[in-house]
Order: sequence, then C-alpha cells, then structure tokens
Amino acid sequence: MGLAGCGSGSDSSSSSSSDEVVKITYMHRLPDSDGMTTVDEIVSQWNKAHPNIQVTATKFSGNASDMIKKLETDVNAGNAPDLAQVGYAELPEVYTKGMLEDVTEYAEQYKDDFASGPYSLMQVDGKTYGLPQDTGPLVYFYDKAAFDELGLTVPTTQEELISEAETAAKSGKYIMSFQADEAGNMLSGLAGASGSWYTIKDDAWVVNTETDGSKAVASVYQTLLDNKAVTTYPRWDPTFDAALQDGTLIGTIGAAWEAPLLMDSIGDSGKGNWAVAQLGDWFDNGGKTGPDGGSGVAVLKGCEHPKEAMEFLDWFNTQVDGLISQGLVVAANTSDAKTPDSWKEYFSGQDIMQEFIKANDNMGDFTYIPGFSAVATAMTNAASKAADGSGTVEQIFTDAQTTSIATLKDYGLSVSE
Repeated sequence: MGLAGCGSGSDSSSSSSSDEVVKITYMHRLPDSDGMTTVDEIVSQWNKAHPNIQVTATKFSGNASDMIKKLETDVNAGNAPDLAQVGYAELPEVYTKGMLEDVTEYAEQYKDDFASGPYSLMQVDGKTYGLPQDTGPLVYFYDKAAFDELGLTVPTTQEELISEAETAAKSGKYIMSFQADEAGNMLSGLAGASGSWYTIKDDAWVVNTETDGSKAVASVYQTLLDNKAVTTYPRWDPTFDAALQDGTLIGTIGAAWEAPLLMDSIGDSGKGNWAVAQLGDWFDNGGKTGPDGGSGVAVLKGCEHPKEAMEFLDWFNTQVDGLISQGLVVAANTSDAKTPDSWKEYFSGQDIMQEFIKANDNMGDFTYIPGFSAVATAMTNAASKAADGSGTVEQIFTDAQTTSIATLKDYGLSVSE
C-alpha cells in the first residue's frame, strides 16, 4: 500500500542554494474575500524573500469534490500543481489513487510547528504527504447570559451534562443539539476523540467504528433524545438558526470554524452573551476533543522539488495572521493567533482563539479511510432515524462499520476482519 518517493528528490536538495530558480505551483480553495489578506499577497511576501524559490498560487473556485477530480486528471496527465489543498477526509482517497508524494523525510523537521492531531491527519500508514493548514476541533459554544439566568454551569462530566440538559429542558431551553445532517462529521469526531476508527496493519485496513468512545456518544445522545433534553434541528436548516435566535437553543457543540457562522446565525441579539468552552469528559473522551473538518496542503505526485515545496509550505501554513483573516482556525502550533475584534466583542470579550488553540493541542489522533464520504452519508441517514425516533443512535455506528468495510472493498483494498 506504500507509494514510491519522489524520484527527483535526490537532485533537488541543492536547488535553492544554486543559481537555479525553483518554481513551485500551489492550488487552493481559500475564500480570498474582501477584507482578507489574499493568498497571492501572502505568497508575494515569500517570493520577495526567496528569489531562488518562486511560488505561483492558483485559486480553484468550484466545489471541493470537483477540485479533487481535476487534480486526479492532472496527476494522470503529468501536469498537476506541486501543492494542493486537500481536506483531511479526502487525503486517504487521493493517497489510494496514487496522487501523492511521500515527503516524510522533509516533513519531520516541521512536525513541531503544528499541533499533533492535525499533523497526524496528513499521514497514512505512518508516512507523511504534506502539512496541516486549518483545523476544526470540536468545542462548546454556549449562551453565558442564559446559563447564568438559569443557574447552569458548563458541565465537566457525563453525568453533569445529562443533568444540566434535563434541568434546562424543564424551562424550555436546550444546552445540546443533535444534528443529523452533521452526524458523519461531528459524531465521528466526538467518538474519535478517544481513539481512531481506522488503522493499517500488515497492508490491510482495520476497521472499528464501535469503540468505547462511540458507545459513550451513543449512550449520551440516546439518553438526551429519550428525555427530550436536546434539539433535533438539522444544522444547516433555518430551524436551527431560528432556535438560536429565539433563545431556545443556548448551547451546542460545533467546530471551531463555526464561530463566525454562529455569529451570523444568532444575530445581534446574542452579541456579548455567548462564550466558548472546551468539551468536558462527556463521552469517555478523557477531556480530549476530535476533528470536524479542516484541510491540509499535500505534495502531489510528480513534484520535482519536494524539499523546496515543503520549505515554502511550512512557512505558508504558519502565516497565522494572514490565514486567520481568511476565516481559518490555523493548525500551526502557535499561541500568537489573535482573536478578531468583532469575534471578541461578540463572545463576551473572550479571547476565543486561545480556546481554539487549546482544543487544537488537545485533539485526539484520528484518521479517515478512502471514500469516507460514503460512511458519512450512511451515518447521516441513520441519524435522521434516531432524531425522529424510528431508529437508535447506536445504529449510526453500526452502519458506519458495515459501510466502512464495504467502501474499502469497493476500492479494492484489503480489510482485516
């Protein structure tokens, strides 16, 4: 299942120290919206300081899935960019299709520049194929003013979570949400905080989506659903926003990157009332959190200068202020990330970026399989049944198991059963 290393790696080590100008191409799908420090502006800083390693960035404007298809076509045609943005859940798929360069020998020196959880998401079978860029550690968003009014505190244990949720529900308020449409991302992240579902042993995938962490997630959410102490509005449905706006939903688990989205969803009525906290030990997670979204930058097959490409990539992915301006929660292992003033004003004056950094550093190691999107779809379908009472939360993880194995076999990959 391994891939050959870059054939030209041995010649490239001295390129940047000679008169030759090494040219690196980078394709991304960052927003580059008004008011942001654009990717081209960040890259131009590098180019000015590194005349022997010149980088050209290209923005892909379509869907992420379309970009992956384009990259596959380009790799097969031999004209792919050297570097490309790849979602963590997409990495194993592009790896399996032979689209990546093994850059383990160059990545090792940059390992300490990034939080360990995101760094591991750029690895398959112990080999590294790029560096993490942004991340989505799961955190807890809550209406501090509403909590104070009801005499609630942010729970730290599973028992406290269930008790506080039931207390709030008696007042028609909800401190937790069950989001069926986000099951593939959120529930896998929550369960994965205590241990990965997927490993590789003897060139075969080992699948276990029904871990102790998964069982704990199922137990807690089933209890909340049975006791009607949790909302069931889909995350990306107007009913979810409405529950935030009318003060019904006063707490929810979400990815760090949701902060500005929640600000828009809640509106001015919540300004100064909300806050961010770490997840408690709610799902036998030992205080760890898990991933929900995020992406890295991978080195694609055919890159002629992997050493220089990784040198630039490490620099680019640690340009904290510029990347934060793009709305990213950086994977860089830094305490320098500044919370935008508008965010701080909204979240009770709290320096929420420091909470996100803490969550980054506290993220469990989780890996995905090729075709994880099929697993996420199966989980979403099962979660919809759990939400309306026609199914159970436990079934979500059972379906994840069977779908994971079937998907890997569809890819022609070995599965250890």
